[in-house]
Amino acid sequence: MIHSADPHLFHRETNMNMIKHQVINVIQFLSFEDTGCFSPVLKQMGYDICIFQAGVDDLSTILQEKDPLIILGGPISAYDLITYPYLKEIIVGLKQRLITNYATFGICLGAQLIATALGARVYPGHIKEIRWGRLSLSAQAFASPLRFLEGIHVLHWHGDTFDLPTVGTHLASSIYYPNQAFSVGSNIMALQFHAEADPKQFERWLIGHTDELKQHKIDILDLRLENQYYGNILADKAKLVLEDWLNNLIRF
Repeated sequence: MIHSADPHLFHRETNMNMIKHQVINVIQFLSFEDTGCFSPVLKQMGYDICIFQAGVDDLSTILQEKDPLIILGGPISAYDLITYPYLKEIIVGLKQRLITNYATFGICLGAQLIATALGARVYPGHIKEIRWGRLSLSAQAFASPLRFLEGIHVLHWHGDTFDLPTVGTHLASSIYYPNQAFSVGSNIMALQFHAEADPKQFERWLIGHTDELKQHKIDILDLRLENQYYGNILADKAKLVLEDWLNNLIRF
């Protein structure tokens, strides 16, 4: 586990004249797919960011804890339980966590794992979606944190997709995939796309995923240029998405 928070940062309760220290746990699969532009807003809100590495750290405890949890993305498939057996541990833990409605925010693979835990199918998509593009928001999305992403180019980077869980509220689609985001109440949020990507660190993605990009003939120069156009705008809006989600959680 990596503690990546400033111990001198605290969160002030809005309805109490007291200081309260808070923790947010993060499950990470790749070093360069991190909390990115989410990190500054988490620290500003007084959260210690505790990072746990999938496949290395014991995740059973944090999956049971009441503290908010972010599950990040990665290049493996949520259904590849034989090759990556620790995914089963995550899914089993998520099933109980989601039943108890503990705050959980999934990104890309994280969203697919949430969908799996809720009984939805995750499977290979018909096209590798690696690009910057706008979302089509559902009517319900405008009453959710995703309202800040209206008209915003987000970073799509996935090959797998998922069906909408029966308990999920559909929030967004793209031109290639109908299910780009869903929520369950106010505590569970799942994003297929990457809102968290830090535009200043985007080159790490281009290096780390170079084989995938070449295999699928994705133009790296175009991705880099689009990051320059859209990255900072997305980062600013993504911070509002996360802040709004955290501010409207039902706490236990």
